[in-house]
This record gives sequence, C-alpha cells and structure tokens, in this order.
Amino acid sequence: MKSSSKSYAEAGVDITAGYEAVNRIKEHVARTKIPGTASELGGFGGAFELMGYKEPVLISGTDGVGTKLKLAFRMDKHDTIGIDCVAMCVNDVVCSGASPIFFLDYIATGKLLPERVEQIVKGVADGCCESGCALIGGETAEMPGFYPENEYDLAGFAVGVVEKSMLMDNSNVKEGDVIVAMPSSGVHSNGFSLVRKVFDVEGDELFTFVPELGMTLGEALLTPTRLYVKPVKALREAAKVHSLAHITGGGFYENIPRAIPKGLTARVYRDKVRVLPIFDIIAEKGNIPERDMFNTFNMGVGMIATAPAEDVDAAIAALKSTGVEAYVVGEVIASDEGVIVC
Repeated sequence: MKSSSKSYAEAGVDITAGYEAVNRIKEHVARTKIPGTASELGGFGGAFELMGYKEPVLISGTDGVGTKLKLAFRMDKHDTIGIDCVAMCVNDVVCSGASPIFFLDYIATGKLLPERVEQIVKGVADGCCESGCALIGGETAEMPGFYPENEYDLAGFAVGVVEKSMLMDNSNVKEGDVIVAMPSSGVHSNGFSLVRKVFDVEGDELFTFVPELGMTLGEALLTPTRLYVKPVKALREAAKVHSLAHITGGGFYENIPRAIPKGLTARVYRDKVRVLPIFDIIAEKGNIPERDMFNTFNMGVGMIATAPAEDVDAAIAALKSTGVEAYVVGEVIASDEGVIVC
C-alpha cells in the first residue's frame, strides 16, 4: 500500500497504521466466514447472500460495550471485550427467533495502535464464530483530540434472519407458563456506571484477588458476556418456547416484562434465583438495596424463556446439552404488574 500523508500524520492520524491494522485482522475475519459471505475485507460495504428462505424476515440489533471499556483500559486487556460487543447484539436478535448471519463493528480511538485493534477484533471474531455469524465489515476511526490516546469506543451491528412463520414475540404466552432461567457468566456488559461508583477502578482494587470469586475483581468484572445463540437454537428445537428476554440494562424489572403480554405478569421467586457472588459483593460494598440490584443487573440470569409446563423438562435438558445449567425461576400469572420478584 503506497497511500500515505505526512500532513495528516502530523495532525495525529497515521493512515499507514490503519493499513497495518487491516492486515493484522484479516486472519480473524477469515475464520468467521459462513455460507452466504459474499465480500472480502476492505470493500466499501459488506455483502451477504441470503439463501434457503421462503419468507425471510431480517432482524437487526445494535449496541456497544458501555463503560465496561474503562476496566479494559485500566487492566490493559482487550481480547475479550469484542465478545461482549457481539453478545450484546446477537443475544437481542435471537429473542425474535432469528439466527444471526452477519456482524459489523466500529472502533473509534484517539491513537490507532494496530496490535490493540487486532486484540479487539480477535474478540469480535471469537464472538462471531461462537454465534455462527460472519464478520463482513467494520470501521476503525482514528480521532485525535476527541478520544484520549489510550482509549477507544466499540460498537457493533448484527443482522439475523428467520422464517416469517417462526417469528417470536410475546403473543403466545399464557397464564401458567413456566419461566426458565439461563445463567449469566457475570455482570455481562450492563450496570458498569454503578460498578465504577462502587469500586475504585482507577486504583489497584481491580487487581485484588477475591477468594469468593477465585480470581481478581477485575478478572471477574471483565468476564465476557455469555452468548446464547446456540443454546436458544437447541432450546427451540426441543421445546415449545413462547417468548425470550435478554436480561440487560434495567435488569429483571425492565426486560422480563417485554416477554410478557398485557394482562399477565412474570412472578419470579427470589429464593430460586442463583445469584452470582459478584453481585453480593457489589451490593454489600455499595450498600445497594436489593430492589435496585434487580433493577440494574442480571443477578446471574442472562436470558429467560417462557414455555408451557409440559415442555419444561425438555427445555432444561436441551439447554444442559449445550453447557447451560438452566432452571425454573418462576411462572406467568394473571396480573398487570409486569414482573414481581418475591
């Protein structure tokens, strides 16, 4: 590549570093290719050929990683944050019944460091491979004066596809349906503004070993968001699923009602929720009321499904076959409260 600009470099943008970054990420992008991938890295747009559907409906989702990035900066660990970005998008897409087919990412930074970009994109590619979707494009923007040199932002965009007849919403949910919980891997990628208020993330607290966690606090908090694409696929093949809810920002109180129609309520039994130790630590250290914890964090439940009682055993067995130790956490009742944690 002969393109270069001394004047642009003097302004803080080294376009040759961008070319090096592209060369570094090619191998990671290549391993995400799936049937339908119809473009090579470096074009003006990512192309994907949709095949094998009679009435395809495209489902899209976009998200970022939020202030969890602050912890990645402090710990200088950038190889898993891309998994978070993919997960936040594809986990939303599957709630409509779709399978993610492709993903695009956006990285903006104060100074483009090819080695760091490669680490970030490696994580994105890992997430795409685990989710069965192709990384077909993206953008890396060097923005000196806008972002600090050692910081960046990361966002992504996923598209999935589903047959129209297989679309999912909450219209089939009925009184008496059982609520099945799929465990989270940790805090995932929501609530980190509160996490950063509770802990001194700019100091050495992140590097402190915590016996209850079996690792340092920072390692626990940076644990990447669990990907539910394959577990949900197995679940839907084995059982009748009426609705799904990805437990993200707003916790139980904001997300579970999205999977429940008007006139019905999700009753979650508090003593059934398998709260992860990290949430007990956050609540105790920050003196946070339990109601606020359940309204901010996933509390150990990353995804819920509603299903008829007669399908619950098959649902739990299917999820277990994918490594997800799911369990019954509540039921659907007649009420207009949205969700009750009791």
